[in-house]
Amino acid sequence: MKLFANLIRDLDSTNKTTAKVAALVDYFNKAPDADKVWAIAILSHRRPPRPVNTTIVRSWAAESANIPLWLFEESYHIVGDLAETIALVVPSSQNSCDKSLSHFIKEIIELKSLDDKEKKTYLVKNWKALAYYESFVFNKLITGSLRIGISQKLMTRSLSISTGLEEDVLAYRLMGNWDPGTTTFHNLIIEQRKSDYVSKPYPFYLAYGLEGKIDELGNVTDWNIEHKWDGIRAQIIVRNQEVFIWSRGEELVTDKYPEFHGMPGNIPDGTVLDGEILAFPNGVIGSFNDLQTRIGRKNISKNLLKKSPVILKVYDLLEWEGIDIRNLSLLKRREQLELLLKNPNVGKLPLYLSENKLLNSWEEVAKERSKSREHRSEGLMLKRKDSPYRVGRKKGDWWKWKVDPLSIDAVLTYAMRGHGRRTNLFTDYTFALWDKDRSELVTFAKAYSGLTDAEFRKVDSWIKKNTLERFGPVRSVTPKLVFEIAFEGVALSKRHKSGIATRFPRILKWRQDKKIEEANSLEDLKMMIPFLDSV
Repeated sequence: MKLFANLIRDLDSTNKTTAKVAALVDYFNKAPDADKVWAIAILSHRRPPRPVNTTIVRSWAAESANIPLWLFEESYHIVGDLAETIALVVPSSQNSCDKSLSHFIKEIIELKSLDDKEKKTYLVKNWKALAYYESFVFNKLITGSLRIGISQKLMTRSLSISTGLEEDVLAYRLMGNWDPGTTTFHNLIIEQRKSDYVSKPYPFYLAYGLEGKIDELGNVTDWNIEHKWDGIRAQIIVRNQEVFIWSRGEELVTDKYPEFHGMPGNIPDGTVLDGEILAFPNGVIGSFNDLQTRIGRKNISKNLLKKSPVILKVYDLLEWEGIDIRNLSLLKRREQLELLLKNPNVGKLPLYLSENKLLNSWEEVAKERSKSREHRSEGLMLKRKDSPYRVGRKKGDWWKWKVDPLSIDAVLTYAMRGHGRRTNLFTDYTFALWDKDRSELVTFAKAYSGLTDAEFRKVDSWIKKNTLERFGPVRSVTPKLVFEIAFEGVALSKRHKSGIATRFPRILKWRQDKKIEEANSLEDLKMMIPFLDSV
């Protein structure tokens, strides 16, 4: 447990990718195999179920700390995290515990079936036996609130460094419904399987945001110009009469999109397509909010398939008849791609070519970009026609020219403490807009980035002096501060109290020059929706 607690501490204390990878590699080099499996599971959100109600845990912690419950609750409100509060107020051991992570997980799983008296005895015993940070992580596992997740890319990179195996192969092995309670590290990670290579994708080629003026790119006819679609970047692979779908985050998501399962037999073996998975309700491109109804679903029902179907907007052809063609020019790859999509068998599939706009001047390109939101795109992609398909993010051949973000003035209504180096500051904010009658503020978005450190400290000080109510780690505040909130898109949503969802909200500016009466309304926000179709 000491090793895992140290890993969580190291991951939580940095935003640097290299530092996170180094911490993971160090852990995988030192931990027992059984602990490695559970660490992979926990950090990829495969946690054991919560074994005990957190309300009763708070009363046991107060009793164990020999303080009244009201004092524990006040401490909890100040700290903002239950696991951390327990670790702080309940006396911990000066020595580390020798029990392994996997041993603790086994006990926690078994704890669920015990009665409250046995649960209390177990918790109190471990609170007193664990050192502070070990107790903190133990409490996180008990309360089911360990939110430190690691992207699959970081996980596979770390495992690759530790084991010497290829990242793409590891990414494939970590997908699926494996059970950390029954599999072994050897079976999950080390054991070689032929299927690992059948499904192997290519590294994605990524574009930089456009730098400088558009006409500095030279002759417009040298460029392939298409819309930048707002969906999930993906590679669809057809090999060995099977289909594999990989997201740009290097997740295997084949089961999530059965619309493409009919590709083997209709698409030649040895084909790899690069494109964007988009929602396609009622035969038109939907918003990203439409697509979110499919993301994260374990089971894709017939009703969901009917309500929220998807298509692939195909950008590129990376492999043809089993041959890697990435070194051919984009023009040559697109010619073969267009021939493939014209095949009658392929026409039955939800595959659509991302159209190359035939524009004669950069002025026409700028005009096309201004229409992006009408097409449900984020802007334009500019790709040099003679460019190969490179690896990673490179400058020169591919550029993205996104539309300017939308923005609106909103009122700060709630705040939470941040994470990592911002743990002691209120930096996670909830914002509201006026209702139709401008008589009530209605929550519409959350944001936690966009201010300078000095501004965050100033707002934090104001929040502490203007708190109205406390709800666990959340504080409601006097509605007084106005902020300009930027976002990439907006759509109607039945999942939000306001009835509207925004895409990538972040703070653009603290409007200290404005009073809350000057903040925008939900009606103003609705006016920004290009197509009023409910999510």
